[in-house]
Amino acid sequence: MEQPIVSIQNVSKKYRYGKISSTTFQESLKLWWAGKTGRIAPEELHTDNPYFYALKDIDLAVRRGEKLGIIGHNGAGKSTLLKILGRITTPTDGTIDLYGRVASLLEVGTGFDPELTGRENIYLNGAILGMSREEIDGKIDDIIEFSEIGEFIDTPVKRYSSGMYVKLGFAVAAHLDNEILIMDEVLAVGDMEFQKKCLDRMKSLSVNEGRTILYVSHNMNTIRSICDRCIVLEEGHILYDGDVDEAISIYLGLDEELPVKYTYSSDYRPYDESLRANRRFEMEELEYCEGSGPLFSSDQKQKLRLRVKAFKSFERVGFRFEVWAQDDSKIGTMLAGSFADFPEGTSTVEITIDPTHLTSGQYRADLVAYCFDENGTEDILDGVYPGILFQINNELSEENYLDWHHQYWGPIRLHDLQVKK
Repeated sequence: MEQPIVSIQNVSKKYRYGKISSTTFQESLKLWWAGKTGRIAPEELHTDNPYFYALKDIDLAVRRGEKLGIIGHNGAGKSTLLKILGRITTPTDGTIDLYGRVASLLEVGTGFDPELTGRENIYLNGAILGMSREEIDGKIDDIIEFSEIGEFIDTPVKRYSSGMYVKLGFAVAAHLDNEILIMDEVLAVGDMEFQKKCLDRMKSLSVNEGRTILYVSHNMNTIRSICDRCIVLEEGHILYDGDVDEAISIYLGLDEELPVKYTYSSDYRPYDESLRANRRFEMEELEYCEGSGPLFSSDQKQKLRLRVKAFKSFERVGFRFEVWAQDDSKIGTMLAGSFADFPEGTSTVEITIDPTHLTSGQYRADLVAYCFDENGTEDILDGVYPGILFQINNELSEENYLDWHHQYWGPIRLHDLQVKK
């Protein structure tokens, strides 16, 4: 079996509550002085458990040329893992073997000396990777061109904007000779055109040059686009390691049981300030009718019962579901086929979901109630976010045997072609 280029064995990283850690003489001196001046919390603050683990017993092997996505909620340990791999910090326990040079871009300005110019920092980063001046000379023109900041390349980087930092940082990391590229979600700072350029470059590095990429992101579209394997971190442990779509489903909570009834409290109305000042109409509760539920296939229409409270009588009230995919991309809007009149007080109305064109996956639908004023302008009466969560599980039939993959075709399925001889 081929030797992995990254081997992580039983790695843990432990921190102490209320105490500054130290690994150098300078940090130890700072710690001693902070204690003398009373600027650190006393150890008695956490006498029961003075330590916490950012990572605990991590075992991971990454093959050469593999593109590994690392996802998880804030505080799961993603950045700590990358900092250990980038040798920015050391693990408390365990061993890490890296069989190649590492270039990392973990935050804006990583590895740059602010007093040096952009050009000088390119040579500095190359020297850190063990490259000779002649080797860097052969690549510097490509780096400057890719970074799109050629007119500022001889300006000290302390005068750069955050976007310029990212452009130069990625250009350096992607063009100097390294076998392992480690990236946190710093590309979010750059503009959309440069982000696309960076994603295309990462794909090219892996496919054409055999680079190994470890990529942390909260953007599931980029994870799906770049990575061929993904791990999910939770509270310092690896919760899942394997298929990218399965990892994303676990991260987004698709393995959780979906509710069959919703009571819409104020938590469902985060943008409710203007409506709250003049409350006229309120959606109170939504539940599936008998025989319906949150798990179904595209050929199964689902009926729901909505209870509303009108503070005055309304005529021609409409409802719509604004549907989103699991990666927060917009799918479309389901409009109610007819309008309903509501007297003052509490009433119920039946709503039907028709998922004919949706493929397998989990969806979120925000529910909006509206009417039109005398000028024909839409008047939003109430909105709940999310209004409902549902999951579609389609089975392949003999007529439609295509195995539908979201990452290739998206969550919408169009009408079948009509073929006649």
